Amino acid sequence: MKIEPKKQGIKIVSKMGDGLENTIGRTVKNRLEVDDLKGEPEEMQWYRVPLPEGRSGDGSSYHTYISKGTENNLCIIISGGGVAWNEYTAARPVTGGKVAAGLPNFYWNNLRPFTQLMNINIGITNTKNAANPFAKWNFVVVTYATGDFHIGNSEFAYRDEKGEEKILYFNGHNNFRLTMEVAKKLFPNPERILVAGNSAGAFAVPALAPEIADDYYPNCSDITLLSDSGLLLFKDWKRTAGEIWKADDRFVDTIHTDNPTVDWYEVLYREYGERFKYLYASSTRDYLLSSYYNDIMTKQYKTDADVQQVFYEQLRHMTEQLREITADFHFYIFNWQMLPLAVGKGGTVHTALKEISFASKKSDDVTMADWLYDQVNDDMYDIGMRLLEPICS
Repeated sequence: MKIEPKKQGIKIVSKMGDGLENTIGRTVKNRLEVDDLKGEPEEMQWYRVPLPEGRSGDGSSYHTYISKGTENNLCIIISGGGVAWNEYTAARPVTGGKVAAGLPNFYWNNLRPFTQLMNINIGITNTKNAANPFAKWNFVVVTYATGDFHIGNSEFAYRDEKGEEKILYFNGHNNFRLTMEVAKKLFPNPERILVAGNSAGAFAVPALAPEIADDYYPNCSDITLLSDSGLLLFKDWKRTAGEIWKADDRFVDTIHTDNPTVDWYEVLYREYGERFKYLYASSTRDYLLSSYYNDIMTKQYKTDADVQQVFYEQLRHMTEQLREITADFHFYIFNWQMLPLAVGKGGTVHTALKEISFASKKSDDVTMADWLYDQVNDDMYDIGMRLLEPICS
């Protein structure tokens, strides 16, 4: 059977993408992979901490990363890595080939060596970057490979793209709790805590903040929360969380709109008030979140100017909703453009927290790194809000 030129091209690009990821993964494994923690950590060194009771989405092993700084402050990073909300998305985890070919890919399902590059020595976790004001803090990274916003607790049966029966382990909440046990043991009494999540981790920040504050760090009175890019409207989030992820009722029952990030922050502020400082960040026309939203609405995993405009309007509304929760909600809005060759349909970048741009690119002449450090130190202000102003013709 003759393969159509377009499909043949996609196949070639996909194969090249898989090859590149595998090459990078081998390099990480052979040259860059950090050591497992044995005994007490040395200062300013990253370590991997295997958690035998944890589990990634495909059933493989789970681990966290930690770094002991020279300051008695703690940064808890809640990592992103996509989301699976039904059998179709469960059957399409991220691969280098899918990304390269622009094929549907929705979540990372394991912590293969390549994923180290997504979690440490990048953005806020780059402890060797003098421009990173958090470099000397203690770090714990809640790694993510379960597609469930870190709140799942189920085994989900699905058929993959080849029709084979598989199980997706929505084990995010257990992985989170295991990681926090490590954090509490290594860093028992921090003076300040920053809980920062990007992408899927951004949704999780308000959901998991009560456990961090009550179960692990009840004596810390200075906790800042940052959600970086947690906007994906979907009318079935409540059903997904309850029936597919089988999350605890406290997560499910508080979802009452198509925006769980707002719902969870609303409940969090109502119950905890000024116990936390509240922050949100986003680019204006996020190419990835707009692609996800387009797939939800039209079953087309792609983005374009029209879809990005819809996202932009949703973001404007979301910032208004968060500011209505409390006038002390503060924002970092940016419009850093994607390279045209990287996506093909434009749009703005997805997240800045764990990206090279964290301490280099600016919005309103301020880097996210400097803005975030100011917020943690009680100098509260907004950046980039002019980017959300209506443009008059």
